[in-house]
Amino acid sequence: MPRPSVAELRPVVHPEGVKDRRSGEHWAGRLYMREISLRVDRYLVNTRVTPNQVTYVMTVAGALAAPALLVPGITGAVLGVLAVQLYLLLDCVDGEIARWKKQYSMTGVYLDRVAAYLCDAAVLLGFGLRGADLWGAGRIDWLWAFLGTLAALGAIMVKAETDLVGVARHQQGLAPVKEAASEPRSSGMALARRAAGALKFHRLILGIEASLLILLLAILDAVHGDLFFSRLGIAILAGIAVVQTLLHLVSILASSRLR
Repeated sequence: MPRPSVAELRPVVHPEGVKDRRSGEHWAGRLYMREISLRVDRYLVNTRVTPNQVTYVMTVAGALAAPALLVPGITGAVLGVLAVQLYLLLDCVDGEIARWKKQYSMTGVYLDRVAAYLCDAAVLLGFGLRGADLWGAGRIDWLWAFLGTLAALGAIMVKAETDLVGVARHQQGLAPVKEAASEPRSSGMALARRAAGALKFHRLILGIEASLLILLLAILDAVHGDLFFSRLGIAILAGIAVVQTLLHLVSILASSRLR
């Protein structure tokens, strides 16, 4: 069969609202990756490749960010960014193929969430091990590996807190939560939530943003001649992860999502 054109693919794989989802679409997807994924889709939609197969490869790509970051210097940071960008590309492609082929499955939804957890954790864990300086001439400083692991755990916990709202509502026989229910009932809490949303500091513990930050810090380290900036970044991300875990939990409890 002839390959569909981008113009033919777009209305099917990018239906109205896909790029506008408040919590389901990353800014990088809206900015550039959805356009790249359309070009990749052309070569896959008429093959035997299934959406779930793409999701499996996507999961591996996200996990590879951790060993990539163990490569010293700017090279490792670049490899980490490439691994995460491949993850993001395939995250777009799997859903787009599913829409074109109308191959939807609960397994695909589940795998997609597993991959999201794994990618964020892999980046932060790899960053911590990078800061520990595994291949350096001196002793390995495991403090930074611990802080990276703490940041990874926090990133996973924030995602889990969101997903567990759906679990709790399902077990109580309630419908899925609506977006409006995420607003805290307290005006003070609502103001704090909007302020945090405006600053967007919490996004730094997500795999895509974290990998770009790691690359920037690796460049600064190369200029400075040590791991000072990377280690400072690890400490900051660990602090953000702990604070965000607590604030997100309070935000959920203060909203109508569990009512």
